[in-house]
Amino acid sequence: MQPKLPEPIAPNQVRVRKILVVDDEAPFTRLLKINLESTGRYLVQVENDPLLALPAALSFGPDLVVLDVMMPGMDGGDVASGFNQHAVLKRIPIIFLTATVRHSEVDDHVGNFGGLRFLAKPVNLSELLTCLDTHFGG
Repeated sequence: MQPKLPEPIAPNQVRVRKILVVDDEAPFTRLLKINLESTGRYLVQVENDPLLALPAALSFGPDLVVLDVMMPGMDGGDVASGFNQHAVLKRIPIIFLTATVRHSEVDDHVGNFGGLRFLAKPVNLSELLTCLDTHFGG
């Protein structure tokens, strides 16, 4: 199944970006969805089971994926690897969330480790919004 193509937008209209959040912590993802969607700039789909991340991405067609690194059953690296093996999904940027690094470590590396974008958990909403704005040029 191919992801849906973005709809054309009027010149003065803001494009709503689609974000897929994959994290096994349901209370966290619920809150993140509410907060991101309240900006009016994002439509968020949540997947709490990493084994369902690939089919969720294929049906939702996200512009970006926010992906937890440490999850039971399948970690974020394995999920990302699955995305990279798929012709359409490998083009979708991923922002990794991890509790294995401190906020200061992320700041020291300007959010990049090995060429991958990381945010430290617990993630601060303003920090995530800044990261998304940087990515989407907004």
